[in-house]
Amino acid sequence: MTPISLAEQKILLHLARQTLTAAVRGEALPPLPADLPEVLLRPGAAFVTLTEAGNLRGCVGSLEAHQPLVADVREHAVDAALNDYRFEPVRPEELPEIHIELSYLTPPQPLEYTNPQDLPAKLRSGVDGVTLRDGLRRATFLPQVWAQLPEKSEFLNHLCQKMGAPADLWQKKRLEVFTYQAQEFHE
Repeated sequence: MTPISLAEQKILLHLARQTLTAAVRGEALPPLPADLPEVLLRPGAAFVTLTEAGNLRGCVGSLEAHQPLVADVREHAVDAALNDYRFEPVRPEELPEIHIELSYLTPPQPLEYTNPQDLPAKLRSGVDGVTLRDGLRRATFLPQVWAQLPEKSEFLNHLCQKMGAPADLWQKKRLEVFTYQAQEFHE
């Protein structure tokens, strides 16, 4: 993953804000500028996180690149505002209080481990985003979540619960585990 420059970060944040505003107001999305940097037109995976007064208000993204990064950011700006099932849609009067954070992800890599007791030692707190998969169930935490859940066992417990499984599932069976890193930037 080629890191995104400060200028490119500003472009993505500006486009996310424009997209968010138009979507919440029910307006057509603005056209993309014709002179976007090449890196923003390459396939990329991103998460858009919305907060209001420091509280999560929406978070939606892709774990794997399947479209140009700029399109991924715009799509997830709309979905974080209007389609995150955990929250009511953002209302126009909330827009001035909404803060946007973008996370540009590296491709996920499988994490090899021998048994559940080995798993916490293989995770890099504050560095790795983690995805757990058990059959059709899957959940992920961005690397930023380590700030709220710094203890590795607690992090894994909450991730299992997010997946809809018992908190201690990771201790009872071998799950598929993937890690990735993120370049995070915000308004």
